[in-house]
Amino acid sequence: MRVDKFLFMIRLIKSRTQAQELLAQGRTRIDGRRVEKPSDEVRVGSVVALPLRGKVRVLRVLALPARRGPAPEAQACYEEIVEASPVDGTTDPA
Repeated sequence: MRVDKFLFMIRLIKSRTQAQELLAQGRTRIDGRRVEKPSDEVRVGSVVALPLRGKVRVLRVLALPARRGPAPEAQACYEEIVEASPVDGTTDPA
């Protein structure tokens, strides 16, 4: 599945256009490899790392969604594999 479509269907991004804009920044990775274009493929088992809302999110793909359904259905398609960390590189003292 296209990575832009995946991010939209799991409800991390509100539209595919916004997903494409995020990917165009060049800071998203799939399995450690930089995403070059929105049509790059994501598969079950892939690890996707992306900056989102001031934090870095690292997700493991558990399933490819068939539709953009309700939030619980979307969240069942991925798991967060590390705690979100700030994009600016600082660490949380807590």
